Amino acid sequence: MKVRIWGARGSLPVALTHKQIRAKITTALEDALYRRLETKEQVAAYVDQLPFEIAGTYGGNSSCVEVEAWDPATTKEHIIFDLGTGVRPLAGAKLARYGGGNPQTYHVFMSHLHWDHIMGFPFFTPAYIPGNRIIIYGCHEELETAFRRQQEPISFPVRFDQLGATIEFRKLEPGRRFELRDVTITPKLQLHAGDSYGYRLEQGGKTLIYSTDSEHKLDNAAEREGFVDFFRAADLVIFDAMYSLADAISVKADWGHSSNVVGVELCQLAGAKRLCLFHHEPIFDDAQISRVLGETRRYAEITGEAPLEIMAAYDGMDIEL
Repeated sequence: MKVRIWGARGSLPVALTHKQIRAKITTALEDALYRRLETKEQVAAYVDQLPFEIAGTYGGNSSCVEVEAWDPATTKEHIIFDLGTGVRPLAGAKLARYGGGNPQTYHVFMSHLHWDHIMGFPFFTPAYIPGNRIIIYGCHEELETAFRRQQEPISFPVRFDQLGATIEFRKLEPGRRFELRDVTITPKLQLHAGDSYGYRLEQGGKTLIYSTDSEHKLDNAAEREGFVDFFRAADLVIFDAMYSLADAISVKADWGHSSNVVGVELCQLAGAKRLCLFHHEPIFDDAQISRVLGETRRYAEITGEAPLEIMAAYDGMDIEL
């Protein structure tokens, strides 16, 4: 099983500014002043050793995660969590691989229906191609309404009914296991305005948790135990770590998001192996996200008895399970 992050930002997509790009280049060149970089190979090696926040970027697309559960060479079915703006480059990758005349089936599992999680769908090219099949799963009664409404003429030039693909909506029940070929998917209710749902995906002894847009009240023991059970022994937990703990319990309490510290504690209690910080705060630049990652790793080292690998999601990231 492979997980691919196509969009890791929360609330709205963002882009690097001129000043931010210039600062990265300046920092890299200043560090290179006293190095002998005389060949392309030496330059490439130098760039490879730069910190990620200088040589790369966490990206700016809103939430979209692909799970490659089956061999793409032999299977025409795909699993996607959420349809933020990250689904546009996902669509490009699929068309480059399969072309427009090779029908595919896309199984899409929605955490919730806020705009940052559905806004990429009108730009999902496979939806326009006859022969493709898109099955959108979720626990909300308004699932189909949300997708149709954002493509009404006042908001978008192409109506939902003009899409060429076959599009279906299937309602899931929280806590009830759903079988998709050899994959088991279980949704769980989460605390967020209008409700959101996390997903536990299991296949061949591997377990993935996708849990974004979820607030955790530290004084609610029953809720905490419920999430510990949901995360139990997961190989990877993709977790909403939008805020610091201080913000999550004070000025941004009841805003429907969680923190890096809570993610560590839940994973430690559940015996999870890896934690992926996700749904990054849109006002954070790459350096700030890297600082959060470093602080999270130090916290986990101090508080944990068992090792917990921690990473920060970025657009284009691949994670093997």
